[in-house]
Amino acid sequence: MHTLFRWLTPGMGIKRWLFLSVMGLLTVNGGVIALTYYFVREIRGRSTTWELPTIGIFCVLMGMVLTALGARRLLREVVRVLHPAPPRLLDAFYRQRSKRGPKLVAIGGGTGLATLLRGLKEYSDNITAIVAMADNGGSSGRLREELGVLPPGDIRHCLTALSGEEELMTKLFDYRFKAGTTLLGHSFGNLFLTAMADITGDLEQAIRASSRVLAVRGQVLPATLVPLELVALLEDGTIVRGESQITESKGRIAAVRCEPEEPAALPEAVRAIQEADAIIIGPGSLYTSIAPNLLIPELTDALLSSRAPRLYICNVMTQPGETDDFKVSDHVKALQQLAGPDIVQFVLVNEDLPQRLLEKYEVKGQYPVDYDPETCVGLGVKVLMAPLLDEGDMVRHDPEALSRAIVDWLLRVRRESGAKILPFPVEAELSAKTKGWL
Repeated sequence: MHTLFRWLTPGMGIKRWLFLSVMGLLTVNGGVIALTYYFVREIRGRSTTWELPTIGIFCVLMGMVLTALGARRLLREVVRVLHPAPPRLLDAFYRQRSKRGPKLVAIGGGTGLATLLRGLKEYSDNITAIVAMADNGGSSGRLREELGVLPPGDIRHCLTALSGEEELMTKLFDYRFKAGTTLLGHSFGNLFLTAMADITGDLEQAIRASSRVLAVRGQVLPATLVPLELVALLEDGTIVRGESQITESKGRIAAVRCEPEEPAALPEAVRAIQEADAIIIGPGSLYTSIAPNLLIPELTDALLSSRAPRLYICNVMTQPGETDDFKVSDHVKALQQLAGPDIVQFVLVNEDLPQRLLEKYEVKGQYPVDYDPETCVGLGVKVLMAPLLDEGDMVRHDPEALSRAIVDWLLRVRRESGAKILPFPVEAELSAKTKGWL
């Protein structure tokens, strides 16, 4: 009773609308009673005045209007308290309940996967990002070493990339502390995910809570809940442990493995692959962002048994200490060595690179990944070329160009194979910038 009376406290702004809704319901009931009385009298052969059904219908309609108006204003007051700057109710319901577009699974890690997701979310709400769990550098590495948690950095990148929330909230998650000693270099999003994992019990639950905060379109899943350490064998026989250490090493990589070996995959990640309409691997560092996912046997088995077309987005530039002198075919061979000859059927390659960027990156020891068509065909893959870069001073994938090329690819696959794939929200003709299979 005490709680009930608190709802009636003056100034709450809900009593008038609650009263209006109740009055509307009573008016509807009065109209229904009048109509019922009229029809019963007619059935029994007792005539009544014509005003009675007219009054009944008027009361029903008026009562419905009053009830709807009161309920609408009451709901608006409640939402305003729970969310000071709420989105339009229709938009919120559409985003949460309407799942548009094909089921797309993107596998990788680092900033490359986040770039892909940022553009892809405009074409489908059914996106699942499966993120590697081997990062041991930067803020994630420090949190992993000090607290023994799973690295949250790549998860955070993907969450903010898929965010449908206001820009301020996304900036908050990406904010990195620039002063102090303990917090220096940490991002707020990493700390938030770490704290939520401790509160909820594991990283998976923390991601779900964060997804609600950021209104994520799709879902982000860790490939595994087992902390992984990536181990690389160089061609000179040197063994390097740790993702960041492998990146810093200068020797050519002969093979990679993870410890512990054969970690268990997250069941939701396996299920997403099995139900996917299309699977996209990359972009990202070949051995330190993509390989950790393919070293999980359950994920690899799910990929190989999936009937969905699988596309690999090849890196634009070589990466010193990791993919020096690599061609497109070398990337494909590395993937096949990790997961089997049928791991991908298609490869997406950037079409060209401005000369001004070539000279800039040559100083750093980085060169374009050359496309060798005959070798690629011999490996059993089809290659699609398209302009994928933004117009800045860095070699970076443009989210819109990348996602448009993927849409073109999937539409082409559907037309050629007749596969039943959920349509994109906007079915457009194939882009004239995208070339056919090479």
